[in-house]
Amino acid sequence: MNMKYIAKVKANLSIYTKKKTSNILEGSYNSIYKGKSMNFEDLREYVVGDNVKDIDWKASARSNKILIKQYVAEKKHNILFILDSGKKMLADTRELDSKKDVALMTTGTISYLIDKHGDSVSAIYNGKNGIKLFPFKTGLYNIEKILNSYEKEIGIENNLENLINYVLKFIRRRMIIFIVTDIDGMSKLSEDILRKLSLLHDVMFINISDALMTGYNAFDVDENSYIPDYILDDEKLKDIELEIKTKIYEETKNKFKKYKITTTTINKQKDIVNDVIKLLERRKNADIH
Repeated sequence: MNMKYIAKVKANLSIYTKKKTSNILEGSYNSIYKGKSMNFEDLREYVVGDNVKDIDWKASARSNKILIKQYVAEKKHNILFILDSGKKMLADTRELDSKKDVALMTTGTISYLIDKHGDSVSAIYNGKNGIKLFPFKTGLYNIEKILNSYEKEIGIENNLENLINYVLKFIRRRMIIFIVTDIDGMSKLSEDILRKLSLLHDVMFINISDALMTGYNAFDVDENSYIPDYILDDEKLKDIELEIKTKIYEETKNKFKKYKITTTTINKQKDIVNDVIKLLERRKNADIH
């Protein structure tokens, strides 16, 4: 298989390596699920973003390296991506990037980081022939297969709540779950489904932003046509649109806060690494705002 998505992820991460951002990304992921209640396993070298409270100062002095205490629960995780494959994912983001491309690259970036950590990756989404679920596996080939398959299925009708119910019913293991969707997908989820999911798993949502209907040459994916200029140029409609979108976002954020679910919003591909770092840092620090 041509590893085109893995190549894109590596190229994107290489841009940040010079800024040490990729090390911060790895450190943020490594330290999310550590804690003093977990059993100590061994030591590893400090990575930028680790919790300084976990530094073993005596061992560090002996080795002339900064060493971090590593715990058993840090060693292996099962990571599930619940991916929105709906028609709205064919639209653009607030910064006019392709939502589809942002979703693919975000999933690929996190998956690549997961693979470096040795964790298992699975994904689930709605396909043309029903729900598609990949088994938990390690390795870059598994990630490439998921991304290639997901890319081909984006643009169908999607029901995120049905996917989550399927996960709750058929996957019997504790997981770290990343849900990649947009504000429409997030806002339609019931409190009951969020409560059930958050009780069993560690959950993070990635909101791929939506382009504004007003102010530029916009295409309506639902109607399969461009929005007329008289609507695009209407300042009153623009104000109303912003007001409605802000209200929906605030209501959704408060709903997620109630169930300690962490979220981030991504507007463009160039922001993916930094926005993922923010998401992981919020999760690590139990900051759900």
